[in-house]
This record gives sequence, structure tokens and C-alpha cells, in this order.
Amino acid sequence: MRTYPLYLAPMEDVTDPAFRLLCKRFGANRVYTEFVNADALIRDVASTMRKLTIRDDERPVAIQIYGKDADSMAAAAKIVEQAHPDFLDINFGCPVKKVAGKGAGAGLLRDVPRMLDITRAVVNAVALPVTAKTRLGWNDEEKIIVTLAEALQDCGIQELTIHGRTRAQMYSGEADWTLIGEVKNNPRIHIPIIGNGDVTTPERAKQCFDEYGVNAIMIGRGSFGCPWIFEDIQHYLQTGEHYPARSMQWCVEILKEHVEKSIEWIGDERKGIVHSRRHFAASPVFKGLFDFKQTRIALLQANTKKEVFDIMDYIVQQWG
Repeated sequence: MRTYPLYLAPMEDVTDPAFRLLCKRFGANRVYTEFVNADALIRDVASTMRKLTIRDDERPVAIQIYGKDADSMAAAAKIVEQAHPDFLDINFGCPVKKVAGKGAGAGLLRDVPRMLDITRAVVNAVALPVTAKTRLGWNDEEKIIVTLAEALQDCGIQELTIHGRTRAQMYSGEADWTLIGEVKNNPRIHIPIIGNGDVTTPERAKQCFDEYGVNAIMIGRGSFGCPWIFEDIQHYLQTGEHYPARSMQWCVEILKEHVEKSIEWIGDERKGIVHSRRHFAASPVFKGLFDFKQTRIALLQANTKKEVFDIMDYIVQQWG
């Protein structure tokens, strides 16, 4: 039987241990940490060091680092290695200004020689399998991914994840998988290619596997408030049928569990709730409910676990 690996994408303020473990339970074949700033690791910043916390029951897990200097990235990689992840991933794809604008993440798409120097330095610094994640290019006029993928492979990475957008697109527009497929089907490429971008339904996942031949699919925003998306997609890929419909009550109980795990991880009730809010806002559980606006506002403004859970219970009573 064909396998269809599904990975949870690295996302800042999202893929902490609480969320990773939920996604793992529902079938994510690999999970990634939030990205880790190499310079902050070297300075031993406590909040950054905490991102290296991984658990055996979430394996295989990758720790992702970013930076703009080969020496500091190599030094950070050695620190990461001591946390014993299964993979070390290099972020060459983050488009936000505070990262790309400072020459790291997707900013390195404008300085490929530096990107390759960083890659070689990290690969040579550790015994871990080193992977990388990047985008199609800086903008529509500079889609360099086909040649870049070969160069990164030559530097020694063991997998490459490609987000089907340019840096200029940020997260807007549609992800273009055609160049991802071109990289995958390049006879000079022998490492696994992972596709990323806009996979939010089982049908789209199947299309991407079938049409572009990727070795795995990475799911990012489609997992917000919906860690069971991995189970839904895998069930469809293996059977051709949709996973049986889940009740709102069941889904809400999972969201409650996520809130509890976030509070436990952060160690502060209000901060844990605030940390979970993007999942409430994006969850398909609450999409399309009639006359839901005021309840939604109340849910997103609640500051205690009791408030959140009471509102969720009310939602189930009214709309479930």
C-alpha cells in the first residue's frame, strides 16, 4: 500500500509541544518546532532555549533554526544537536519583515551564495540529518527554486520542503505547485521533496500527491483549530472516502484539551488562553454558524479557562 506522509509545518507561536502532540495523536507523521533564532540560542536566551524542548512521544520531530550568518548557524546547530531531535531543519522561507528583512529566512533568496554557505556550515557541524525549507523565489521575476534545489542538495541536505509561494506573496494568493512538481521530477534531484501550501482538504492532498509526485505534504494553516486534519486526509488517501463526520461536541472537547495543554505548557492561565485564540478564530468548527458574531467576540475575549469552556459549552447547546 502506498504511504502518504503528512507533516506539521513549523509555525511561530503555533507549533509548541501542546499542539504538536495533538497533531501527532491524529496522525501527523512528523512534527516541527517553532523556528529558533540562532543568535538567541548562542546567547542562551531562556525563552529560545525552551523551544528546544521535545518529547519522545512526538517523534519523529525536527527543530528548525534560522539566521543570516554561517558561523552562528553552525554554532546554533551544535546546541540543537544536544536536544536530540530526529532532524535539524533550516528556515530559508519565513517571509516576515523582522526575519527576511534582516537577511534571514526568505531574505536569503536574494543572497544564494550566503544561503549555500550557511547550509554547508550546518551540515558539516552536526551528525543529524539536515533538511531545509524555502520558497519558489523572492518574487515572480526571480523564481529560482529549480536550480536552487540542486545547489542545496549539493550542500548535503537530506530533504527539501518547498512552499509554493514567493517571498513577495507572503501568504496571499494561491500556492503554485507546478514548480514544486518540476523540482520533484528533475532527474538530478535524488533527495525527498516535500510540498507545502494551501493543502486544507483531503481532495487537494490527493491531487498534490498524484499530480506532483511529492514524497510528503506539509500542512500549516490548515491545521489551525483542527489537529484532526491529518486523520481526515490520511483516511481519504487510504480509502477514497471521507472520515465519518465528527460531532461539534467531540471537536469542542479537543479544543478544550488544547487550551488545557497550552496553559500547562506556558504556566499561566491567561497567556495559555491568548496563545490558543488563533485556533478558535480559524477552527472550522465555528465556521458558518448563523448569528454567531457576538458569541465569537466573547470567545476571543475570554480570559479564564472557565469563561472559555462555558462559552464553548453554550456554542454546542445552541448550534451543535
